[in-house]
Formats: sequence, structure tokens, C-alpha cells
Amino acid sequence: MTGKETINWKVEGMTCANCALSVTKYLEKEGMQNVKVNPIDGDVHFDLENPDDTKQKALSRGIESLGYKVVDETIAAPSGKRPMNRFLRYLLICLPFTAVLMLHMIPGLHIHWLMNPWVQLALCIPVYVVGMSFFGVSAVKSIRHGNPNMNVLIAIGATAAFVYSLAGTIMGQGEQYLFYETAATILTLVFLGNYLEDLSIQSTQRELNKLAKSQKVMANMIAFDDQHQELIFPVENTQLRNGDLILIRNGEQVPADCKILWGEATINEAIITGESLPVEKKAKDNLIGGSLVVEGTVKAQVTATADQSVLSNIINLVKKAQGDKPPVQKLADRISAIFVPLVLAIALLTFLVNYFIFSGNHASPFTESLMRSIAVLVIACPCAMGLATPAAIAVGLGRAAKNGILFRDAKSLEAFKSVSQVVFDKTGTLTTGEFVIAGYHTEIDDAAFRNIVYSLEKFSNHPIARGIVKEWKQSPETRWKKIEEIKGKGMNAVSRDGDTYLAGSFAIAKEFTNDDTHNVYVIKNGALIGWIDVKDDIRPEARTVINYLHARQIKTILLSGDRKLKCDLLARELGIDTVIAEKTPEQKLQIIAELTAKSPTAMVGDGINDAPALAKATIGISMSEASQVALQTADVVLMGHGLKNLPLALGLGKHTLITIKQNLFWAFSYNIVAIPVAAFGFLTPTFGALVMGLSDVVLAINSVRLFVKKTV
Repeated sequence: MTGKETINWKVEGMTCANCALSVTKYLEKEGMQNVKVNPIDGDVHFDLENPDDTKQKALSRGIESLGYKVVDETIAAPSGKRPMNRFLRYLLICLPFTAVLMLHMIPGLHIHWLMNPWVQLALCIPVYVVGMSFFGVSAVKSIRHGNPNMNVLIAIGATAAFVYSLAGTIMGQGEQYLFYETAATILTLVFLGNYLEDLSIQSTQRELNKLAKSQKVMANMIAFDDQHQELIFPVENTQLRNGDLILIRNGEQVPADCKILWGEATINEAIITGESLPVEKKAKDNLIGGSLVVEGTVKAQVTATADQSVLSNIINLVKKAQGDKPPVQKLADRISAIFVPLVLAIALLTFLVNYFIFSGNHASPFTESLMRSIAVLVIACPCAMGLATPAAIAVGLGRAAKNGILFRDAKSLEAFKSVSQVVFDKTGTLTTGEFVIAGYHTEIDDAAFRNIVYSLEKFSNHPIARGIVKEWKQSPETRWKKIEEIKGKGMNAVSRDGDTYLAGSFAIAKEFTNDDTHNVYVIKNGALIGWIDVKDDIRPEARTVINYLHARQIKTILLSGDRKLKCDLLARELGIDTVIAEKTPEQKLQIIAELTAKSPTAMVGDGINDAPALAKATIGISMSEASQVALQTADVVLMGHGLKNLPLALGLGKHTLITIKQNLFWAFSYNIVAIPVAAFGFLTPTFGALVMGLSDVVLAINSVRLFVKKTV
């Protein structure tokens, strides 16, 4: 196989952002491009040149040498047998031994046999062995690859307490060296913290998991026997292929993207668009896999396999976006990369300063200095800085997906913070784009005129053209020798008899008439032979969206290729600030470039003509019914029908950034305050381990607030 392929893997064992950084650095070192590693759910994406099994196996082995595991998601776990969370498993093993060790710490409770150093050693060994099997192994592998992670701090802290106690036990001075409970408690509490963190992070993925579960359903496949009798039998939707026939009954979930061949139905597309109101579907209409048949029965033909469906593409898009890092995360990443070595240096300095300078204040200066340095090691938390952004992004993108808003990357979330003006296209954006013919005039035979117009416009993707084609379908149609669409103007064709035809806006008819009040002008061999008027309704939510933007001091601009008179009327009705009309796609692109240079600008459009401008804007926003070119160039896609989700998209972008900043502030403040407090002896290693374990949970809880936070 040649060319570039995007590889999507699931990697287990990543517990913090440093882990994700290790995997990222390894893949980039091996020449991989566009590497995205999400520590939240273990998704890893990268581009591989000329992929083959040998290369992928080598990369997989390399990642496993770092201490992680590449898993095959196609091998599903047995139904109903979900494996126990590994941190919970470790916690349940360690907790009984640690609890017994801690008994002698209870005031007034004196258990004579528990004061025996050898008994404490026996109780501590199982905890230490389990702890080192995870933290120790991970620490050694991270150091070997030159990117030490937080497990280095935990392993060194617990080992220091364990070895110090063991030395005292062997020398027969165990009672003065009893810190086995410190080693055991550090490991047990960090396992507890990791387990709580996992629980919190899992909640950030719940909306995406709901979408993922909706991908796998049973389908009623239609087949025919030798006598051409129709047979219906159940299959899993993952077995469906393009062209297969399926039956979808009342109350069933649509198993795959398909087109209705027979029947009518009312469909709830909330899982895709966030819109709870059902929509009517009939023959030739498309159904989206994952939507629900509220009423009716249809027979349909599959148009996309499960892994290429709209729902699958949504899930993949959101997962990839979750692995993105917005610019605000770059400082935290740089600090995380040097954090562990820095903390090790601070811990060593803490020991030396306490032992050589403040030793006169303590009866056991070595012990006190060691405990303070251990406290520094276990309270430091590089995870908090690394998880600040991915946790918030996971929640923000998850809530957006639930409500039918797709962010192509995390940078789009951050870009919303400074948007000061929103530019709207007119047709299909502020209006419904569902055109009907309001009137027409022709200088030639009526039937011939209709035939020519239909034959021209059927090759156009413009909403006006689609409306005309829908009403004036002709048979037989005119066959063209040559036909092309001129962006921003219309259709140009040459018949087999050599006649030249044009159908388009007033721009093509200026030299033939001064009347610019019509929508489509038709010209044959340099002579105007007719015109067509169409009408289009304003989207019902357009006024509400414009008012929302004005309430937040965001300027609104209408940028259209349509005539100025019509644009002015629409702008007055909606209250839009500025109108820029009668512009070609090239002029639109130039105008957006100028507006973006002055201040951050969002552009909302849906047609082929809008694609260049969408790509040039600070944020390009498209709607799901837009052309494929517009969808591919947009940064944000509004899946719900219309503009109604635009305020939520703006609000989620801004509030996600606020949450990221809150998380980063907490992460930096925690470490800035906690490390000196531990160094000066105000925290024991045990309490430090507990606080460190809970620090990430605070971030996760703050991020989860985005699910319910009012953003509009």
C-alpha cells in the first residue's frame, strides 16, 4: 500500500498528560505526522506514510516499550463481563493491609503486636510489591525513554519510606524507623485518587459513549428466494453493505445511512442534530443511521456502511478533536515536560536544607528531612496541568455533539473567545433555501423555455437551481455538448446544434436589460429570452440569533451575491448592522480576509460559493444541509436544521475556554502552594498523597460542570 493513511489506535495505561506526551514524542521521533494523543480516553491518531503491517507492529512494540498497551477494539469483551477498573483492583488488594498498618496511628489505640517492625514489614510488602508493579515499572520505562512521568515521584517517595524503614528494621532500631505505613498509605491513596479520577473522566465521555452505543443495532435485511419471495431476517448492522435492502418498522432505530425506496415515516434525529422535534420522510429521502422511527414503516437501501456512516464520522471527528491541543495548553505542556525533574531537584534541595540548616530544631533531623522531601515528591502533581485542557475539551465537545454541534478541532473552541463580528451568507443561511417559483416570463414557447431552464439548472448545486428543478422536471431533457457552472454567476452551456445558453443572476444580463428585480435570467445566443422569480422564506430562528449576537455586542454583517435591494430588505427585517451585496466568490474571499485582519470574524455559510470565505475566516461555520465543499472547509458544523444552535456553539466555545483557564489556574496554584507547604513540614507524606490524589478529581468535577452550565 502507498500514500498516507490515518491510523486510529486505542492505547491503555496512560494515566496523565505526561504519558500522552511520551507517546506523542515517540511517534513524532519515528516520523509520524499530525499526532494526536488523548489521555482522557486513550485514543491515538497519526498519519503514516506508506503504511504496512510491519511498520504498524514496530510502532506498537515501541509504544508498549514505554509501558503502555495498544489494544484491538475489534475484539469486544464478552457481553455483560466488563473488566474491573485496574486502579480499583489495586486499591482493593492494598487497602486491607494499609488499614491494619494505620491502626496504631489512632489515638488511644495501642496494639502491642502491631508495633513489631517485622509485622509491619510483612503487612507493607504486599502493598509495596503491588505498587511497584505499576508505579515502579512505569517510572523505570519513562526514565529509560527520557520523559519521566509522575509515577517517578510516587515510586521514589514510597521507596524512600520503605527502604528507610527496612534499614531500621534490619539494624534492630525499628521502633525509631517505623514509616511502613507511610509507604503503604502513599501507594494506596494514589491508587484511590487514580480510581476517582477515572470515574470522573468517564463521566466526561458519557455523551460520546451514548453515540457509540447507538452504532450497533440489529437490522431487518430483505432478501429474495428462488421463487422471488421476499424474506426478512435479522443481521447486525455492521454486516450491512452498500446496496443492501432493509425494512425499518415503527419504533425501531435506523440501522445504517440509507435512502427510502417505499413508505413514509416520522423520524426523530435528536441523536444526530440535537433537535427533538421529529421530521417527515418519504420516498427518495435519506435517513441517518442512529435516528429513530417514531411512526411509520419504510423499506430502504443502505447508502453507507457502519464505519462510513454519518454517526460514525461524527464520533471520529469528535474523538480526533478531543486529542487536539488549543494554544492555551502550550505553556502547560512546556512546564509538564520539565516538571518531574524540577520536583526531584526541589525534593533533594528540601532534604539538604532541612538536614544541614534546620536540623537543630528536630530530635531526628535525618528522619524529619526525609519525610519532608517525601512529602514534596508525593504532593506534586504534573497530571493536573496536563489534564486541565483535555478534561474541559472532552466535556465541551461531548455536550456540543449531544446538541448537534461538531467542532472540527479544539482550536475552534478557543477561537470563539474573541469573535467580535459574524458574517452571514443570505441564501440557505438566513433563509430556508427552499425556493419555489413565484412567477416567470419568456419570449419563446413556454414548454421549450421550461425544458431549457430545467436542463441547465439540473447541473447546478445552487439552492435556487434546486428549487426550479424540483418544480419543472422535464422529460425528455435537452442534451448538452458542453456545460459548466460559473461560480457566482450561473450556468453556461452549448447545445449540440451550437447554440449558447446562459442562466444566472443579473450579472449576466446587465447588457440586455436594466430590470434587476428578477432572480434568474436566461440568455440564448446573446439575447434575453426570459426570466424567473422565486421566493424564499426567512428562517424562523434568524431574528432570535441576530438579537442574541447584538446583546453580546457582536457586530452582524450580511455578505451575499444577491441584489442589494433584496439584501437591504432582509437586513432591515432582521436588524443586521451592515450589508455587503452583489459580490462574487472572489470578492467575498477578499472581504472576509480584510474583516479577519481587522478583528476575529466568524463566517456562516452553506454553499459552494462560500467555501473559500469559510476557510479564510477566523472560524468558518456551516450547516449540515450545506454543500460538501462547505462542510469540509468549515471549522464548525451545525447539525440541527438551521441557525438555532449558533448561540450554543458560541457559548460552549467561550465557556470551555473559561473552564480550561480555571483548571490551569487551579493546577498551577495547587503546585505553587502545595510544594512549599510540604517542604516546610506542614504536611505529612500521607496527607500529601491524599491531597495529590484528589487534585485531579477537582479538575474533572470542574470540567463536568460544563454539561449543565448555562452557556447561552
